[in-house]
Amino acid sequence: MQQAGAFLFFWRDLSSRTFPSSQRRGGCDTNKMPRSDRSGADGVVSPASRRFGRTDHPGAPASMKLARHPSSARRGIFLGLILFAMLAVTAAADEGMWTFDNPPVKQLKDKYNFTPAEQWLDHIRLSSVRFNDGGSGSFVSPNGLVITNHHVALGQLQKISNAQRDYVKDGFYAKTQAEELKAPDLELNVLVSMENVTSRVQGAVKPGVTEKQALDARKAEQAKIQKESLDKTGLRSDVVPLYQGGEYWLYRYKKYTDVRIAFAPEQQAAFFGGDPDNFTFPRHDLDFALFRVYENGRPVQSKEYLKWNTKGAADGDLVFVSGHPGSTERGLTVAQLENEHDVIYPLRINRFKRELQALRAYSARGAEQARQAADDIFSLENSLKAFIGEYNGMDKALFDKKTKEEADLRAKVGANPEWSREYGKAWDDIAAATRRQKDLFKIQQYRSISTASKLASLARQIVVYAAEIKKPDAERLNGYHDSQLEELKFYLFSPAPIYPEFEEALLAFSLQDSLNQLGADDPWVKAILDGKTPAQVASEVIRGTKLTDPAIRKALVEGGEASPSTESWCTRTRHSRFGWHTARFRDIR
Repeated sequence: MQQAGAFLFFWRDLSSRTFPSSQRRGGCDTNKMPRSDRSGADGVVSPASRRFGRTDHPGAPASMKLARHPSSARRGIFLGLILFAMLAVTAAADEGMWTFDNPPVKQLKDKYNFTPAEQWLDHIRLSSVRFNDGGSGSFVSPNGLVITNHHVALGQLQKISNAQRDYVKDGFYAKTQAEELKAPDLELNVLVSMENVTSRVQGAVKPGVTEKQALDARKAEQAKIQKESLDKTGLRSDVVPLYQGGEYWLYRYKKYTDVRIAFAPEQQAAFFGGDPDNFTFPRHDLDFALFRVYENGRPVQSKEYLKWNTKGAADGDLVFVSGHPGSTERGLTVAQLENEHDVIYPLRINRFKRELQALRAYSARGAEQARQAADDIFSLENSLKAFIGEYNGMDKALFDKKTKEEADLRAKVGANPEWSREYGKAWDDIAAATRRQKDLFKIQQYRSISTASKLASLARQIVVYAAEIKKPDAERLNGYHDSQLEELKFYLFSPAPIYPEFEEALLAFSLQDSLNQLGADDPWVKAILDGKTPAQVASEVIRGTKLTDPAIRKALVEGGEASPSTESWCTRTRHSRFGWHTARFRDIR
């Protein structure tokens, strides 16, 4: 999977941003943003005096932002564990986002008379934690205690719950470390080091090659760098493209997979005010949860952690936020923005609404069904609000502003012969690619069964793994390189429960939605339904599969009696003209 970089960033008006709330839905691909043009939310709030708190958006790796603390009327936003919502207050701050390797030292000194020492920046970075299922947090004790938002913990709370004990609804409190509950499939990362590998990645491209060959060369070199680093250091190693490939950095993370839940309030308290207050601040709720990180069966001795200050932040304090940024997409061209407004956002918003309707219909079947669907509904509602807010923000004033800015920039480029020769066609090339994307986007969205159903997603990953593992590492799809296989298997073999009735309902919805949107004559729809109704296919597939058992998934991946090479579903998938992503899920038994 792609990762974004670690950032130090400033915002001018923090109240005007809305963000997707789920990597799975809504997404946040910060890699496509140009320099100092990425913004996001989740983070650890830390004034220069080392107070802390956090904001509220799951996304990419560690980042930092800076803002002046607002008036005392909103001081409560930084106090206690109940309102980690720095993002939403209106504060006078400088615009921009900065990687930890490149802090704006001069600007901070000139404007705020503050110089961030390297030791202080290291302290903030090493205290910050990335939740790999979407979110961020920070160490807050020397014994591995980590704080994050309740909604970041919600997925793991759901996975350890059952019909008899609902930790989302009722909350959880471990009186002792022995009572802490292990999260079934949670990986936490701490950014240990950063290394600029731009020259190596870009240098892998030989003169005179095609764009496709250049892309393949860069991808191969990134895979090679990651594998070398993992073998040498034992640390998770991700090559992170920044600024649309202008730079490439090797980020090394200390990885933790023994993470246990120590405390979470009842969701009613954590989400007090409900849906209407979700993007309203300050919020008066108990939106936090505590995890503890273990290694070799013992709590991690976290030397770097953020200490609590009972006095809170004072008026005028300089506030830094370290976390995981989403993207503003302010670097899009007018043609791209038009495509977002006319095609992408309407399609996604309408899809979200239909999926939400299907989830609520399933929840209406009974209390247990409502519990099973709660996390998906919560996530989807959050994403829907974010997308609608962003869509409404793409108004005439925005387009007028973007059109003028683009015209001014093109005029400057055109006035410089060297720039014009090198970059003059960029806007036209992007517009042509965007027109092609318009034609493909709907097909890309609906020729898939793995977006709604977890079992379908697992099946797809297993099929892809079986195909990719036979290739040289440099030629594999991202996510299946040698350096990434441990993480892939960690999630594939997760013991988290899967509910067949819920999966059947989701798959039936997804197939019906694809049928409705693409039509009965679409080749993919014909192949996947094979003359049956969506409900019939979903019933046949889900009730016959054994993929709910992690041991079966492990056997399929690692070989043996259920090896993919002997399974008919793999054979049929490899010979399907629609590719592995449209695997005939019904053949998985």
